[in-house]
Amino acid sequence: MGGVGVAGPAPKPTRLRLLQGNPGKRPVNEHEPQPKAELPTRPGWLLTEAKREWSRIVPELQRLGLLTLVDRAALANYCQWWARYVQAERILREKGLTFLTPKGYEQQRPEVAISHKAAAMCRAFMSEFGLTPSARSRLSVEQPQEADPFAEFLAKSGQLTKAANE
Repeated sequence: MGGVGVAGPAPKPTRLRLLQGNPGKRPVNEHEPQPKAELPTRPGWLLTEAKREWSRIVPELQRLGLLTLVDRAALANYCQWWARYVQAERILREKGLTFLTPKGYEQQRPEVAISHKAAAMCRAFMSEFGLTPSARSRLSVEQPQEADPFAEFLAKSGQLTKAANE
């Protein structure tokens, strides 16, 4: 049965594995494609709440180096599911979890299922981008080194590059 793979969890991107410290000590794929580490454009068709979520998380994902140009679709999906979750929760807050049918039976509102599905989809995308507390607990981000004022002075004055070339 050629071409049939073994089921299991989807592999994590190398960047995310390195940030997590590669706890399994598995070999790192040194030939993994590296998309351009550039900020993807926000789709104009996103729901209003999805646009707010995009604006909220993109700067931090970019700061952590977890966002590339090709992540646009996955990020847009996460943001849309988040917007659907918020929309369903607002309706549930306003109208409650159930309603009476024309025959007088109490029935669960469709928004309960929508909220449940949207929350599950959000969790899946959040894990992909390292956006949950447990996902973050596995990250190991290098702290930026403190700037050396003398090296900065030499670099600004051009003396650092002159010394390096001599």
